[in-house]
Amino acid sequence: MELITVTTTVNASIEKVWEVWSNPVHIMHWNNASPDWQTTFAENDLQKGGRFSSYMEAKDGSFGFDFWGVYDKVKLHEQIAYTMGDGRKANTSFTVADGSTTVTTVFEAETDNPVEMQKTGWQAILDNFKTHAEKASTTTPLHFEITINAPIEKVYATMIDEKSYNEWTAAFNPTSTYKGSWDKNAKILFIGIDKDGVAGGMVSRIKENMSNKFISIEHLGFVKGDKEITSGVEVKGWAGALENYTFKSINGNTLLSIDMDSNEDFKAYFSETWPKALAILKTISEK
Repeated sequence: MELITVTTTVNASIEKVWEVWSNPVHIMHWNNASPDWQTTFAENDLQKGGRFSSYMEAKDGSFGFDFWGVYDKVKLHEQIAYTMGDGRKANTSFTVADGSTTVTTVFEAETDNPVEMQKTGWQAILDNFKTHAEKASTTTPLHFEITINAPIEKVYATMIDEKSYNEWTAAFNPTSTYKGSWDKNAKILFIGIDKDGVAGGMVSRIKENMSNKFISIEHLGFVKGDKEITSGVEVKGWAGALENYTFKSINGNTLLSIDMDSNEDFKAYFSETWPKALAILKTISEK
C-alpha cells in the first residue's frame, strides 16, 4: 500500500499545537479542506485504544461522511499513530525547532481516489490547521460538566425548552431567552435585557443538532437593540466561536459536557457563571 506524506510548520509552541490538534472544539474549526466544507461534530479520546470520530460535510448539505479511527500509540508532544475505520494506518509526528512546531503525517493511501488527489486534500486540511493554530493563541477553550440524575432524553428536552431554558440561563442574565429554532443550520438569537434596559446578546446558528447526543452553536455576532452586528471590528474574535453540548448516558443518568471558545477577558466570568447555570439545569431536570 502506497504511503503519502503531508507536512506543515506552525509558528506556535508544541503545547498550543498539541491542544489545537486534539481538542474537539478546535478540530471543528480546522478539519476541512476548503471553505465550502465543515466539521459539525468531533469527539476525541486521545489515548492508546481510544476512539476519535468526526462528521465532515459540504456546507450545502449535499454530501457528508463520518471519519473515525482508534489510536495505536500516543506519545505526548511527539507522536500520534492510529488505525482508520477502513483499516488504513496513519502516523503524525511533532518536531520542535526555534519556537515553531513541524507537524508531519504519513498515511496509507486508499484505492478509490488518485494518490495526488488524496495528498492535496490532506495537505489542505493540514494547511488549514496551521492557519487556525497560529490564530488560536488569542482563544481559550473552556470545559464544564455535570452529572444529572435523569435520562438523556429529559435533560436534552429540558435544556432547549423555552420555559426551562429561561430558568437555567438566568445565571447569565435574569431575562435570558432565545428566539429562533434549534434545528440544524437554523438561525437563533440568544438575548436578554442589560442594566440600561436595552436588548443584547448573540446572533448564532445551530451548526449541528444530533438529538439526545450533541448540539453545536456557532456564534456569528452580536445583538444590540434592534440591530444584528455580524461584521466589523466589534465581532472580531467572536465570529465563528463554538459552544458545544455533549450528552452521554452513564447508568441511566446523564453526563452533560460544555466545551466552548472563549478569550481571557471572559474566562473568569464564564468560570463563575457556567457552574451556577448547570446547577440550575440539574435541579429542574431532576424534578
